[in-house]
Amino acid sequence: MKKTLLTLISLVSFGFANSQIKEKGTFEMTPKIGFSRFSEVADHGDTNQNSGVEFGVTTDYYFSDRWSLRSGLIFDKMGGEYSATAPIDYIYDMYSPPQQQYQYYEDKLHYLSIPINANWHFGSTRKWNLNFGLSPSFLLDAKVNNTEMPKNSIESFQLGLTFGIGYKIEITQKFGILVDFQGFAGMTNINKSTPKQIANSGSSFNIGGVFDL
Repeated sequence: MKKTLLTLISLVSFGFANSQIKEKGTFEMTPKIGFSRFSEVADHGDTNQNSGVEFGVTTDYYFSDRWSLRSGLIFDKMGGEYSATAPIDYIYDMYSPPQQQYQYYEDKLHYLSIPINANWHFGSTRKWNLNFGLSPSFLLDAKVNNTEMPKNSIESFQLGLTFGIGYKIEITQKFGILVDFQGFAGMTNINKSTPKQIANSGSSFNIGGVFDL
């Protein structure tokens, strides 16, 4: 444990020592992976959160030393968990789980998301960033536990509000480590089979490598 703490302190100290404020026209690429938690928010009750792995790559194009445009491709697992006896039972009318008391179900919704975020870099060395914007997402597959959902039960497209904060540790002038938290709030109804309003909502904690191109 002591060695781990010393290593982290050394990395942060090294990052400050090698800090480089980015110039206009700088382009960065960040492959990353993280842990996510999502639930389905509905006007008749919310599901519990499920967990999953989030991974992908983002890019930043700097317009100044403080502002960049961030986009990329992110693979997300969304959805939520719920009980057959909960008030939110039968969220999708096309799917009717067995009426077994205390039986739990998980909606596993996998998306390809394309965030389009303004990214504000702040602090004396611009190592902190605060990003916000929109994220269109395209459904790749949808299951309840291990059973495929009917295709006419869920929308293939959703639009969400994305926001997050992160910190970058620069190892060299061309490479750094990014640790960040990202949030997602669905703005469109994913329920296709009934008028009931359902949206995905969640967050992720990620780590990635930043390459200055």
